Amino acid sequence: MPGRLCLSLSACENRCGRIDMGGTGGHEAMIEPREDEASDARCGDAAAGDAVPGDATAVDAAADNARTGDDRIGDAAAGTDKAGNARGSDAGEFITSLARGLAVLRAFTKERPELTLSQVAAVTSLSPATARRCLHTLVKLGYATQHGKLFLLRPTVVAFASAYLESTNLEQVVRPHLQDVRDKTGDSSSLAVLAEADILYLVHVSTNRMIRVPVTVGTRFPAYPTSLGRILLAHQPPAALEAYLRNTPFVALTDKTETSRTALRKILARVRVEGFASVQDELDYGIVSIAVPVFDASGAALAAINCSTSTGRADRKAMIATRLPLLRQAARSIEAEIRRYPMLAHSLGHAG
Repeated sequence: MPGRLCLSLSACENRCGRIDMGGTGGHEAMIEPREDEASDARCGDAAAGDAVPGDATAVDAAADNARTGDDRIGDAAAGTDKAGNARGSDAGEFITSLARGLAVLRAFTKERPELTLSQVAAVTSLSPATARRCLHTLVKLGYATQHGKLFLLRPTVVAFASAYLESTNLEQVVRPHLQDVRDKTGDSSSLAVLAEADILYLVHVSTNRMIRVPVTVGTRFPAYPTSLGRILLAHQPPAALEAYLRNTPFVALTDKTETSRTALRKILARVRVEGFASVQDELDYGIVSIAVPVFDASGAALAAINCSTSTGRADRKAMIATRLPLLRQAARSIEAEIRRYPMLAHSLGHAG
């Protein structure tokens, strides 16, 4: 399903209590390890292409054996146990080093465009030695660069997102229907999926009106204070929903944000019955939105679409009365299109 619950609101990370490691602080340089990291640093040199005597396989083994407690925390974040092994029946197929590298890529956000080595280690819960090896590799491959003590991403990383959008024909399938909603309402309209505890925007049609919270493809918001998130959460399997409610920290982004687990459980139950979710002033003040699910042939919620506008143009009651019928029609049209593209349905079905 699209929202198998385990990517963070960049614009609201401070309000959500996530670490903001932006700035130019920090004192570690990539090639100046502390004494207790010397062994891992030599392994990192080998990974970065520096001349180190010995067999490469032995170097990799030494790096794995030298893992610290911080590495193991990073392992847990990557879906592994404290011994560095993947959980589940496919543990033998799990590449921990790949998971760590992806975690380092995801450490960079709108609020954290530049990071020092120590900041990357803190954000990812990896040891500085492990973070250094990942950064060395990303720099060598052209996905990151270093400016003094700061690391930042290079444009090459955009290829990952464009490859997904181009290979699935998502824009061609979805955008015309969202544009129709936008043209008839004057609201922005989007399609999103669940990604861990967030919603992830995959298609967005904007308006020329000024908005308080800008959105583009790849934007992530916490699921609980958004209409897209609530409709997707409401259609999660009971066990997955309970895990989300139990493990997610609910932070008030405004004084209207619902943060009570009991209240959210009741809201999501009502949303599932009614078939839509509407939210006002919970993600940010002055924003109202309404969302409906997009189902696959089996009745599972693959994604959700919404329209959003300012409260100066409409309130929740008006959105339900005037936008809901249009959104439901657009969702049915998108479902019919997706049935023509099985690969797209399969991809969305594993988006989270």
